[in-house]
Amino acid sequence: MTPGTIEAIRDWKERRRAVILAHNYQRPEVQDIGDFVGDSLELSRRAAEVDAEVIVFCGVHFMAETAAIISPGKTVLLPDPAAGCPMADMITAAALTTKKDEHPGVPVVCYVNSSAAVKALSDICCTSSNALAVVESLPGDEVLFVPDYNLGHWVATRTTKRVILWDGFCPTHVWIRPADVERMVEEHPEAVVMVHPECSPDVVAVADEVLSTGRMLQAAKTSPAQEFIVGTEMGILHRLERENPGKAFFHLSGHAVCPNMKKITLEKVLKALETMAPRVRVDEPEASAARRALDRMLAVR
Repeated sequence: MTPGTIEAIRDWKERRRAVILAHNYQRPEVQDIGDFVGDSLELSRRAAEVDAEVIVFCGVHFMAETAAIISPGKTVLLPDPAAGCPMADMITAAALTTKKDEHPGVPVVCYVNSSAAVKALSDICCTSSNALAVVESLPGDEVLFVPDYNLGHWVATRTTKRVILWDGFCPTHVWIRPADVERMVEEHPEAVVMVHPECSPDVVAVADEVLSTGRMLQAAKTSPAQEFIVGTEMGILHRLERENPGKAFFHLSGHAVCPNMKKITLEKVLKALETMAPRVRVDEPEASAARRALDRMLAVR
């Protein structure tokens, strides 16, 4: 980071009437420059509500795309266009169309970790924070859940509905193994083990809590526990430690690092503000169809 980068970002942000949204998995310094830091659901709500002309989205492509869909009148910038999501690439619109034909009339619940084209073919979106509530909000006794098998499996264990699962996954979270949990519990026997529902079912089975990143942050604040073993992408530890002085947090696996989340740097944020690029756009009619699915998600409390 060159001297003056943070000051220059603040200056350009004011000139552009911009707001910076940063996901909990971003680099610490990127989180620190963000106007709002949160999980996918929190940032989706912020994108819809914020009074700004420009949104600089420090996350991955599907998140910036979601912001562009929800806020069609705003300019949405993604500082590094190569910041993608392998899970989102595990499902295509064509493949989903085929699956829908196999299950006519079954509503499609689409995790936000997906492309606009897939969202446009879905009935409603969800995040890890509200996936169960979204599934429970739908009529009928079946849903097709895409693309994350692990999140869908976790929901399936908590609903009476039949959940038809897609075979997608987050490479970062599946690196975490039950042996990692066993090892860390031996080292920190008093710690609460909290893991993300994108972890595999065998990891979820040995955790104390299964929580989205937003709910991990809430739990850390309200729990009387003083030590936590954290099973999700390492970026969240920065915020956990900053917001909970005196409490200790231990990352469950050194492998749980998302290279795409780490592609955005302060220098790239500054360049995006200076050049107003790269811009993320979603064309009609795809944007309107995807917006319906996202608006339905945002209406679920």
